[in-house]
Amino acid sequence: MNLATFNYYSNKYLTMEICGFIGPQEIVVILVIVLVSLIIPIIALVDVLKSNFEGNNKIIWVLVILLLSIIGAILYFVIGKQQKIKDPKSKD
Repeated sequence: MNLATFNYYSNKYLTMEICGFIGPQEIVVILVIVLVSLIIPIIALVDVLKSNFEGNNKIIWVLVILLLSIIGAILYFVIGKQQKIKDPKSKD
């Protein structure tokens, strides 16, 4: 093995060691986490925008969801759903 070949392989493995090796399982886990963290706030925003609230609560919940993303969406599902005005025609 000459010096150029040694440098090529040592740099290749050194780069993998520094950056870490991401396999297909890790990529799937990362994609699931990213998709969930994008889908849940979108579902919460759609629910807020379709619902009726008293006063400025709708604007406040939209801002909370947009600024806090997944945490804001979870807060809305835990706290905000109880603040909706019940429509006698709806099934909610």
